[in-house]
Amino acid sequence: MQLGLIVLALYLLMLPVTGMVPVLRELTVGRYPDLGEFAQHLFMSANMLGALLCVPLAGLLSDLWQRRRPIIAGAFAMNALSLFMLLQDWSYPVYLAWRFVEGCAHITALSLLMTLAADHARRRGSGAVMGLVGAAISLGVASGAPLGGWLGNTDAERVLQWGTGLMLLLTPLSALALRDLPVGRSHGGLGQLLRALPANRPLLLPYAFAFVDRLTVGFIVSTLSLYLSQVIGLDAGRIGLTMALFLIPFALLTFPAGLLSKRWNPLLMMLLGSAAYGLTLAAVGLVPGASIPGLMFAGGVTAALMYAPSLVLVAELSRPEHKALAMSGFNFAGSLGFVLGPLTGGSLVSLFGSYTPAFVIVGGLEVLCALVFLPLALRRRP
Repeated sequence: MQLGLIVLALYLLMLPVTGMVPVLRELTVGRYPDLGEFAQHLFMSANMLGALLCVPLAGLLSDLWQRRRPIIAGAFAMNALSLFMLLQDWSYPVYLAWRFVEGCAHITALSLLMTLAADHARRRGSGAVMGLVGAAISLGVASGAPLGGWLGNTDAERVLQWGTGLMLLLTPLSALALRDLPVGRSHGGLGQLLRALPANRPLLLPYAFAFVDRLTVGFIVSTLSLYLSQVIGLDAGRIGLTMALFLIPFALLTFPAGLLSKRWNPLLMMLLGSAAYGLTLAAVGLVPGASIPGLMFAGGVTAALMYAPSLVLVAELSRPEHKALAMSGFNFAGSLGFVLGPLTGGSLVSLFGSYTPAFVIVGGLEVLCALVFLPLALRRRP
């Protein structure tokens, strides 16, 4: 019952933030007609900056207090308030400030829900639990954008209105229905807690992959979209279908991949999945347009094989007294990668004057990361 509530909350949490993607232009230049391109991009950046700055603080506070539920409920309430405030008339800087607050609230709820699931994984097994967590998040991402496009087809603000309602629903649900599990040991105070996470060096491994993996996602939603439009010549509808070929198998296979990590070495699974995913992404820039849909489907399959084991490794490698901080570190690394993904893609395309080297280099980062850690995975094999 508890795990089902956590999974449902994670899925619903992802809908408003991804639902805004199809209506970003309407929410920015549609409300502020004089905005330039850079100012429009700040709408996305403000949210990610809030996430980057807030996620370590949320994990630290949760581990110090040794509570998850009250902070999750407060984050849902703040998320509802910030989405509601985005509906009001503000100057653009104030509008961006509320977007910053929304990023803080979203990442706090996301990280601590994932942490609460990892707490339950101690009793149920990391593979199945973290596979469900990954599936809920990826399904939310996969369905949030089309849902946002449908809701915002005639009025973009409907996405914000529905998002506010969802967060208002989740606030009392999380406060009343979620249950904290006892940590079982003391964290030893703030100083010891701050020293514990850096001392747990094995966590750097899933953090490194979270950074590179999310960098490729940022690359896909920006550079790949532009490539499909400007070079391949696809319209918006066909670009959406192409993205769906990646997102749907990724969402559906994350849970089975989590179960598989109970039988296989999760580190080796992550490395093999990352290498295959990197080669697939590199190939997208080399093949004719007709071959891209098949590669996108293959990319979604291999992405599931690497994402679920990375969550399992964080759950298994983190100690109970700093589990929230460990999960926050994972989300921080991922958020930083996502922010840098579009910048990396844009810089590489500008540098080489072509999209092909950008795909090869970014895909090659995944392969390189897998090769660097392969000896460690082979030593850990049972």
